[in-house]
Formats: sequence, C-alpha cells, structure tokens
Amino acid sequence: MTLDEIRRKIDVCDDEIVKLYKERMTLVKDVAEVKKASGLPTENTGRERQVLNRVTATLPDELKLYAKQVFDTMFSTAKAYETGIINTESPTRKLIEDALKESGAYPVSATVACQGIEGAYSQQAAEKLFSIPNIMYFKDWNAVFGAVEKGLCEYGVLPIENSTAGSVNKVYDLLQMHNSYITRCVKLRIAHSLLAINGTSIKDIKEVISHEQAINQCSKFLTKFKDVKITRCDNTATAAKLVAERNEKGVACICSKDCAAIYGLKVIENEVQDNSYNYTRFIAVSKKMKIFDGAKKISILVSLPHETGSLNKLLNRFSALGLNLTKLESRPIGSSPFEFAFYFDFEADIRRADIQNLIAELDNGCEKFVFLGGYEEL
Repeated sequence: MTLDEIRRKIDVCDDEIVKLYKERMTLVKDVAEVKKASGLPTENTGRERQVLNRVTATLPDELKLYAKQVFDTMFSTAKAYETGIINTESPTRKLIEDALKESGAYPVSATVACQGIEGAYSQQAAEKLFSIPNIMYFKDWNAVFGAVEKGLCEYGVLPIENSTAGSVNKVYDLLQMHNSYITRCVKLRIAHSLLAINGTSIKDIKEVISHEQAINQCSKFLTKFKDVKITRCDNTATAAKLVAERNEKGVACICSKDCAAIYGLKVIENEVQDNSYNYTRFIAVSKKMKIFDGAKKISILVSLPHETGSLNKLLNRFSALGLNLTKLESRPIGSSPFEFAFYFDFEADIRRADIQNLIAELDNGCEKFVFLGGYEEL
C-alpha cells in the first residue's frame, strides 16, 4: 500500500474510535448520575486496574504500555467529565464555599506584618498589595507568620519565589506549619544596589553585608572583589542599617537604593544583580481562608502514592480540565526518604464547580492535600 492508502485506513479507524468514544462518554455520564445519587466518589482505581488488565490481555507486549497510556488518558477525561456532574464534598471544599460567601474587594488598608526594617523589599511589596498598609516589622519569617496567627496583624507579606534563585522553600514550609492561606500575590522587580557611607569608593570595600538571597542574586558582581568578606544578615535593609551604624569605609551592603536616603548612605553602584530580569513573587497571607474578587490562581500541595505513573495521572486530570500549570515543584517529605510532595500553581477560577470538585477529590483521595489559597496575582 502507498502512504496515502495507509492513512485513509487510519482515518476509517479514527472515525470508529470517535463514535465509540462518544458512546463511552454517554455511558460515563450515566455512571456519574448513579454515583451522584449514591454519594460515590469519581475515583475508582480498582475498576481502572480491572479494565486495563482486560483490554491489554490479548495485546502483544510491545503494545501494552502504549494501550495503557491511551486508557489512562480516557480515564482522566472520564473523571473530568464526571466532575462536572457530581458535587464532591470535602472539608477543604466547605472552607472554600464559606470563604466565597464572604468574598468582596481586596482591602485597601490593613495591619501588615513584614520581615526586616524600613526599606526592606517586603515593605515595597506590602505597598503594592495594599494601598494603605499599616506595617509592623518582625525579625524573621517565622515571626511574621506568628504575628498573623496570634491576631497581632491581619496579614503577613513574605517572598515565595525569585526568578533567579528559585522558590523560598522555608516560606512554603511555614505556610503549612502555621496553617495560613495566600490571599494575594505580586511580582516585584528586585534591583539591588551597592551602598556604603559617604566618601567610600569601590576600591575601598573589604566587606559586603546582605541577606543570603540577595548575595545569591549578585554572585557574579561579587566576584569582581578580591578577598572580600561576605557577611549574611536577616534582611537587606538591616544590612544598610548596620553599614550606617559601623560607619566604616571598607564596609558596604547590597540592598534597595531606597535605603540610601533612609540610612544616609551613598550609592556606589546600581543594578548589581546578575540578571536584569530579577523578580520576586511576594504573597500576602492570612490566618483564615479568604478569597477575594479577581482570584484566578490556585496553589496546592499534594503528596502522591510512591508508585509508577501517579504524578502523570494527576497531570492528566489538570490537562483534561484545560488548566494551565504555572508551577510544579517537588519537595522531599522529611519523614519518608526518597518520597516527595508536589507544589502546584495553576490558573483557574475557584468559583467553577468543576474546579471545586477537583479540589474535593484531591482532598479526599490524596495521601496529603493542602489548599494554600485561591488568589489574584498582580
């Protein structure tokens, strides 16, 4: 046969497949109605395994794994279709529904906890997240979460990810530890400057002070200094304050250029970060789950069974609902060697019933599921 003749035969097969797929999905709808009436979940891994064993039994070994991929995809689309019919209940879904009942515009003003001191990047982020923030400063990120948890502040503002240095894993861990929820997010361009006391030139510098993240983001710039001492501190603005207090020509700091006016320092060099496209995502967190108008992004953490294909099956669920994943990152589970939890960020309207159903199914079916928030990203 010629290639065209072969393709025409494939077209006939495809037409038959489409007819059978339509018939199968009609039956899936009937199954969904029965499950809805009976309160049964959409997930049934035992049934899926039975189907796979049966349909691959007569196939040659070289085709079995390909057939498995085809049927795994069909299972995913079937569950996505069922999701639109069945209203799956779960504790997390109830919290989301309650939060949506109180939904409204994001607050203009609030008491906000930030790590550091005046001039910190978290302050700049807070001023973008809230029009009129009443900022209280705390020593570290744990203290920020503590202030929110104890009700001292309504919100906390923290860095969650940098375009150069990657995720701030400590903040992700603290999110779970303190049972906090993301309410809004902003991307802030981070432009680091080298500051020192007046009269200092770049050749005088023997020590540079900054936060570890800023030092990592300026590693190439720092290689130009020979035998320079790198001193890490809690915050970039704290570094500026230390330089001002020490009042030594040989000491400089990496921080925002805004700190020059605040602490009476001189800008030695601007834009010292390695990458001009250097952005940090800052989140606002609250103790209680709050979902405001414009929330079109969702963050979750999922722990999956340690077995072949478990992550792929979950990714198929997102794909079947047409969801755009913007972040997928694994984190080791401390109590289980070589096992991982996965952070997902995806774009979706939390008000959609099928999205709430998906979240409820993950909540009920995963070894561990944490809803980190439904929010707007500025």
